[in-house]
Amino acid sequence: MAFRVVHYINQFFAGIGGEEKANIPPEAREGAVGPGMALNQAFGSEAEVVGTIICGDSYFADNIEKARQEILELVKKFAPDGLVAGPAFNAGRYGTACGDVCETVGKTLSIPTVSGMYKENPGVDMYRKSTYIVETADSARGMKDALPVMARILLKQLKGEPLGRPEEEGYIPRGVRVNFFAEKTGAERALDMLVKKLRGEPFTTEYPMPVFDKVPPNPPITDMKNSTVALVTSGGIVPRGNPDHIEASSASKYGEYSLEGVQAISAETHQTAHGGYDPTYANEDPNRVLPVDAMRELEKEGVFRKFHETYYSTVGNGTSVANASRFGSEIAQKLKEQNVDAVIVTST
Repeated sequence: MAFRVVHYINQFFAGIGGEEKANIPPEAREGAVGPGMALNQAFGSEAEVVGTIICGDSYFADNIEKARQEILELVKKFAPDGLVAGPAFNAGRYGTACGDVCETVGKTLSIPTVSGMYKENPGVDMYRKSTYIVETADSARGMKDALPVMARILLKQLKGEPLGRPEEEGYIPRGVRVNFFAEKTGAERALDMLVKKLRGEPFTTEYPMPVFDKVPPNPPITDMKNSTVALVTSGGIVPRGNPDHIEASSASKYGEYSLEGVQAISAETHQTAHGGYDPTYANEDPNRVLPVDAMRELEKEGVFRKFHETYYSTVGNGTSVANASRFGSEIAQKLKEQNVDAVIVTST
């Protein structure tokens, strides 16, 4: 008899809609929906998606306690043997919801769970000790690669089979230490690694350390009245129509736009391209995210000498650290070349 599996997905992967439908409350549907159909194929005859739970990303984020209990009750009705959440790729709110659902269901119902996320998704650090999280690509382009691995890891748990090391199975390290017998002592293994390092040969450390990007702050402006100040935003404010087609999530680019002679931006001239927050208020008055009107007022009052009439914009929603670092370096270099003294960076 096939194992019974419940699948948790958000409003987008359920085909209901994007950000405009992100507030829908949890609902349950019989059988597989969206990516759940491919998940069924990956299970083969060993398991079946008997039900799908759908919840809007914003609803979950804004009502965590309530949503958690509502989803738990919906899951219980299917009497599942296991649960799959996602994959969420690099969508932060979705990843957080997937991790929370796996943790809640796993602890409450004592059934195995698995999710899938990009390594930089905030849900990874929050929930990797609570559930197995398969490492995925940063977007849904990686769906076909992620689902078979997720299915295999869940099936192994359901059948009581031991899971191997993260690099063998494809899940993100959970920070869990497991005792094992090694053929060589620690001293011998350390010397082997040292010799390989000295020879320039590849080796894998047994205890990888996190690497944090430390950027020392520049000294404060001492003469603000004679300074040129620029605006940079990760809130996605772009000229209407989004001429550079900056992605709503996982941005691969940023835009450079003129504000020459502009005293304030408006709903007629600008919009947000950001897909990670409700765009209503930003689209009604883009100055709420990119405060051009306030900067012009400060310029008139003499708080600083000049407002730099070029701004830079991208979308921070799910954007990889590598891309964000590249954007920052390139933008900083351009501002330096344009003799800008200070930058105000706005977010969402």
